[in-house]
Amino acid sequence: MKKLIVTISLLLIAVLFFFGFVSNPFNRNNIGSIPPPMGYQRIATDDGFANYLRSLPLKKRGTLVRLHDDKLARYQLLSAAVVDMPLLGSDEQCADVCMRLRAEYLWDTKRYGSISFTSVGGDKINYTSGASRKGFEAYMRHVYGRCNTASLFRQTKQVAVKDIRPGDVFVYPARSGHKYGHALIVVDVAVNKRTGAKALLIAEGNTPARNIHLLRNLNVARNPWHIVHDDDDKFFFSLFHFDRENLRRF
Repeated sequence: MKKLIVTISLLLIAVLFFFGFVSNPFNRNNIGSIPPPMGYQRIATDDGFANYLRSLPLKKRGTLVRLHDDKLARYQLLSAAVVDMPLLGSDEQCADVCMRLRAEYLWDTKRYGSISFTSVGGDKINYTSGASRKGFEAYMRHVYGRCNTASLFRQTKQVAVKDIRPGDVFVYPARSGHKYGHALIVVDVAVNKRTGAKALLIAEGNTPARNIHLLRNLNVARNPWHIVHDDDDKFFFSLFHFDRENLRRF
């Protein structure tokens, strides 16, 4: 009997481990199909960018994050799910993913004239290739080579946590003390009506370039939702720390 109990216990531990740490454990189809934490509801919005982000498809359960050269990325534990979107090149890193998702939405909705980014040197880089997918991808690769976290920070405006919505970005710019900088993009938001706390789904790219993926929250039942409050001054997402001024909006 003892042996049976031990065997069952080990099996339960194995199942909990699998569903706690495997990528996309419940095989969700897209970001919008990931259920929010208990007590939270997705914010209602008619914002097209928010709806676009919620519609982003996810790769099947167990998919690992791969680098631009198809090698496996390190620290797979930090990925909660992989977005089903191919890389556009070896320069598609953290800030580039934020810009790409914004540009993909504008291109998908044929708002070609709104696709524009500011280079590190302050120059406007406007998109001019219309409905050409080849032209769009070439444009984005050009943007990747001229923009970074510092230019993304300057191009965006600060937003309060109480107003956070899908499409906002957390970005600390490359500068003294933050030599390389980092950027993440909020792809969904849910709110606890009783407490006002917000739950965020957050996507990122990184260096070297790799699949866009959702960050896992290792502190809250190993799920992809990150909890923030309106009066928070510091934000801790995976290995990254941000200040209030780092929450930005295009």
